[in-house]
This record gives sequence, C-alpha cells and structure tokens, in this order.
Amino acid sequence: MAESTRSIGQVLNVLKSDFSDISISKIRFLEAEGLISPVRAPSGYRRYSEADIERLRYILRVQRDNYLPLKVIREHLDMMDRGVTPPTPEAPTPVPEPPVEATAQASSNEKGATRKPPIRMTRTELLEASGLTEPQLHELERAMVVQPRRGTKHYGREAVTIAIAARRLAPYGVDARHLRQVKSLANREYGIIEQAIAPYQRRRGPSRDVSAEVTQLLVHVHAAMVLMANER
Repeated sequence: MAESTRSIGQVLNVLKSDFSDISISKIRFLEAEGLISPVRAPSGYRRYSEADIERLRYILRVQRDNYLPLKVIREHLDMMDRGVTPPTPEAPTPVPEPPVEATAQASSNEKGATRKPPIRMTRTELLEASGLTEPQLHELERAMVVQPRRGTKHYGREAVTIAIAARRLAPYGVDARHLRQVKSLANREYGIIEQAIAPYQRRRGPSRDVSAEVTQLLVHVHAAMVLMANER
C-alpha cells in the first residue's frame, strides 16, 4: 500500500499550531535550500510524506528554539540521513534567568566556564530564524535597532534575539520607532553605569570580566524594574 502524502496546504495546517509563523513561502524556501525534498505528483504538485513533515518540524524547531543557521541545520540533517544522531543544540537564553542575588554569588565560579558559541547568521538566515519580513527587518535596520556585527555582513546572537522579539511585539503595536527609543534608553543606562565604575577600573585596570559582570547585573536590575512598573 502506497504511503499517504499531503499537499503543501495540508502540511501548513498540520504545523501551524506549533509554528505560528510558518508559511507556504517558508516551506518552499527550505525546499529551494535543499533541506527537504518532497516528491512530485504526476500533476506536478508537491506531495509531503510523514518523514518530510517530521524533517520540517526539526528544522523549524531548531531555528526557533536554538537560532541555528541553515548551514548547521544542513549538517545535522546530513548526519540524520546517515543514521548518525546529531549533537543536541544548546538553547540560548536571551535574558539570564538567575535572580540578581544569585548572579553575584555565581559570577566568581563562572569566570572559567565555557561561553556559548557565537552566532553568525546571514541576512537570509536571520529572516528565516526570526520570522520577520524583509520590510520589517529593513525598518529595524534603518532605526539601528538590528545591525550586523561591526565590520561584517553577519548578525550575532543579540541581533537574533531582538529580531525575534520585534516580530512577536509587532501585533501589539510595538514597532521600530518604539524599539529605537528602548535602545536609546539602554545606551543611556549603560553610560551611567560605565561612568560609575570608571574609578574602579582606573584603580584595578580595565577588565572585560568586570564590564561583563556589571552589564549582566544591570540587565537583571532593568528587568526587575520593568516588572515592578508593570505591577503598579
């Protein structure tokens, strides 16, 4: 008995509940990139097997949850095709979860810990990972909210985090103009803290570890204050 297959519209309906930003154009893009290979019916239409759908689930999940670029996803799929289990991708955490009091306690123990590997995405990969449209990304770049890493055409972890948040905030009316104001406030906040720790840095000497620790604490303080404001 021949395996049952689905049309691209049926696949969209199957995946929509788990991946709200899935679209026919995104599925076709993944096919064009060679990540999925649906069969063609005699009529010429694409037909997707259950294996194709599970492959799509994997691709969409690691894009959404782990921000994996297409190059890495392709390597993982090649391993799966050879019967090899791909490495479990590490889930990035855009905002650290430990409370402020735990951060200071743990910082001395974490200085030797391995940092998360950097993310290096092309523009196309950023659009696919974030679910943003080209016009939306253009607006964020024009507002200098999302930008490639300095001196490159590739986007890092922070750009991906902001792009995903921007896409999720858009339905609530938060757009590039508002996010530019948030960025201005963030720059001002960091400027205040940088000025405050300058005497310490002069006494002890410049230290990236100190700057990173202070920045992390500032993130916690900012998040807590926003939550407090929301409770009023």
